[in-house]
Amino acid sequence: MAGNKLTKAEIIENIYEKLGVNRKDIHNVLDEFFDEVKSGLRRDKVVELRGFGTFEIRTRKGRERARNPKTGEIVPVSAHGVAVFRPGKELKRIAWPLRR
Repeated sequence: MAGNKLTKAEIIENIYEKLGVNRKDIHNVLDEFFDEVKSGLRRDKVVELRGFGTFEIRTRKGRERARNPKTGEIVPVSAHGVAVFRPGKELKRIAWPLRR
């Protein structure tokens, strides 16, 4: 496994080791969780997970001139939505001292 990456399969395995619940059930719960988050974002909802963070869709304004990095061609880019994550207080307290 490459360096510091945590995969969905590893999360499932870690939960299995802690709880002893069927791996397939854990996989199904995770899939349903992610589907609910995506569904909420599609419906323009802000998904707030207290103690963890908030997911939302923000609109990026379009530009008349942008460059296709593959071809170098100048192309217009219309306004579009992007998913954004803001960490909650507890996650900041845990993660940010490690990054400095």
